[in-house]
Amino acid sequence: MAGARSVFASADGPSDGRQSQRALQIQRGVRRWLRAQGFSSICEVTLKSGRRADVMALSPNGEIWIIEIKSSVADFRADSKWPGYADFCDRFFFATLDDVPAEIFPDEAGFIVADAYGAECLRDCAAVPLAAARRKAVTLLFARAAANALHALADPDGGSGI
Repeated sequence: MAGARSVFASADGPSDGRQSQRALQIQRGVRRWLRAQGFSSICEVTLKSGRRADVMALSPNGEIWIIEIKSSVADFRADSKWPGYADFCDRFFFATLDDVPAEIFPDEAGFIVADAYGAECLRDCAAVPLAAARRKAVTLLFARAAANALHALADPDGGSGI
């Protein structure tokens, strides 16, 4: 967990203060959609590359998805780090609100439209399975991040963790 500040600073869901209200709405809708499909998800996961995944999800069969939230055209254009996420997931998606044009997002990524209440996948993407060693490392990262988030909920002043 980054710093001693809780990642659960808002009643709307996980937040570390860097997300706009639009991004938090997308995040909530995406996570509701994922949960309805049996996925477990966590937010703001720092990967071994140092990059932070907006939403990481684990499917019932162990597939790992990363969903990058883009709340506006400017948000998408300001971010060129997304191609590096493919090294840490089986599938990569962008998620946005319905007022952001779909055509700005690359065809090789999945595409999700969300609001604060749910989401819909408008374009799936091909699975590119992680190598076994990478899958184990990312699954452990997921588990540790989830456990640290639960600890932050139970003890917000308990320190930053490992």
